[in-house]
Formats: sequence, structure tokens, C-alpha cells
Amino acid sequence: MASIGYTLMTEQSGPTALIRYAQQAERAGFDFEVSSDHFFPWLDEMGHSPNAWVTLGAVAQATESVGLMTYVTCPTFRYHPTVVAQQAATLQIISGNRFTLGLGSGESLNEHIVGPWPGANVRQDKLVEAVHIIRELFDGGPVSRHSQYFDVDSARLWDLPDTRVPIGIAVSGQQSCELFSPLADVMVGIDPEPELAEYWDGARDGSSRKVAQLPVSWDSDADAAKQRAHRLFRWSAGGWKVNAELPGPDAFDSASASVTPDDVAESVPCGSDVGAIVEAAKKFFDAGYTDLALVQVGDDAQESFFGAAESEILPELRKL
Repeated sequence: MASIGYTLMTEQSGPTALIRYAQQAERAGFDFEVSSDHFFPWLDEMGHSPNAWVTLGAVAQATESVGLMTYVTCPTFRYHPTVVAQQAATLQIISGNRFTLGLGSGESLNEHIVGPWPGANVRQDKLVEAVHIIRELFDGGPVSRHSQYFDVDSARLWDLPDTRVPIGIAVSGQQSCELFSPLADVMVGIDPEPELAEYWDGARDGSSRKVAQLPVSWDSDADAAKQRAHRLFRWSAGGWKVNAELPGPDAFDSASASVTPDDVAESVPCGSDVGAIVEAAKKFFDAGYTDLALVQVGDDAQESFFGAAESEILPELRKL
């Protein structure tokens, strides 16, 4: 059966609202919840960017059984990997073993604040080293290393959960799949491309959990849904290679100046057509994904979305 999640989108909602949405999503019947981890919103219109880890700590206490995941944290610039490991272990404990640590190589939008933004190969190399450090800390022993990117001096996690924190890593092509699959428990993907699942499984012994996201703009007024999606999600039209490089909301505003509402609606189901959401979701499951987290566009549209999710959207998606 398909596993359907809800996205706590820190770029468009404040921390207290996100905690409330987490509770509502659990009551509506979502299986898991993922949280973005940003320092900036993509666009000024989105208007928020609370600390994801503090918020997730509160969410862990405010919910009971729903799975939790970072989607995704970059452990190589704003955060040192030892700090990420400590945060993840603590969150696993206070959530009752419900947490998955989703990692990625980051975006300039969030990481340039602490230094120059390097090329993609350097970012991937840093992520490999960071994951090794995190895994060693999860093993429980002291970790020391002096290497190309990180120094660690006698680090140890004094509070480890009973269940080891699963690690997910974001991938976008064959190179990243082959590089990260042996190091991770979960594949995090962007597009419904069957090749990604094949590359990922081919680099490990057997298949694993695979998580993706699907933005939707639910509204009884289809035109209002389309306009809202354009206002808040036009940044996504550039694709991952562009989105990883732009340094701030102004840059995303300029880069998406020619994007139209119809352009956004091609990739974001807009309105109250459950069939359109199911059709879009099916592409991901057909491509080998096991889990799909929905993103409801717009902070002011969450309440109506939860009602529709419980009564209409989730029952149809579960049939997949």
C-alpha cells in the first residue's frame, strides 16, 4: 500500500502553525511528515523560515505515532556533521523512534551564509565525508578524524536511541545514486524517473524505502489555486540544477519572472480534482517510490486541505 506523507514547509509557515499542522495531518491520517530545513524562503512572498530542528522537537511531542523526517538537511555548511548526528539522535529518542534523517548536498539559498558556495562535485564529496562521520557517531564509539573537509576531535554521542536513526540521502542521477546508496537506508528523490530507483537498487543489496514529494494547490476555486501556486511556487520551474545555485529570494524572483500560472499548473495539480492528484502521484509509485509526501501550497490553504485529505485525497491515494 502506498505510504502518503505531509510536508511541514518551513518556507511558508511559522513554527507554531507548523506544530498545529503536524497535529492536524496526523489526525487526518497521513502516515508520515517531512520537514524542509531552510534559512531563507524561496521567495519573499512565502515569508517564513523557522528553525526546522527546534520545530521538529516540538512536533515530536505534539504528535503520537506519525513518522518524522528532515527533507532535507545539509550537514556540510550551516551544520557540522557532528551537530547533525547529535540532533538526529536526540530527536529519535524524544519521538519514540519515529525519525528518519534526510540529508542532501544543499542549496546556495541556505548555505552561502557561512561561506563560498562550491561546485557540485565538492558538495557531494563533502556529503560523503559527513555521512561517514554521522554513521560512526551512530555506532556509539568516539570519533576523531582530520581530513579534507572536517576535523573531529574525540566526538561521542552520550544519548543514543534504542533504534538506530535511518539515513536518507537526496539523489538526482546515476552518479549520486551510485555514490550514496551504499551509505544510506532511504532514497530521497525529486522526479518520477524509474532510472533513479534502478540505479539506487543496483548499487546496494536489494531495494529500500524511496521517498519523494508532490506539491498540490488544493482549492474549490481552480483559478485561485493556480494563482496561489504561481505566486508561491514559481521558483520551482527552474529545476534542481538551477535551484541549487541561486543565492536568495531576489534571485529566484528574477529567475522565475517569465514563468506563467499555466507553466506552474503543468507540474502542480491545482483545484479540487482528486483525480489529477492521483494521476500525478501514480507516476512516482510507478517509478519505484514507496513513499510520497504531499506539499499543500499556501499557509492560508492548509485547513481546507486537511478536510479534503481525510475525506477524499488519502482514500484515493491509498488505492495505489
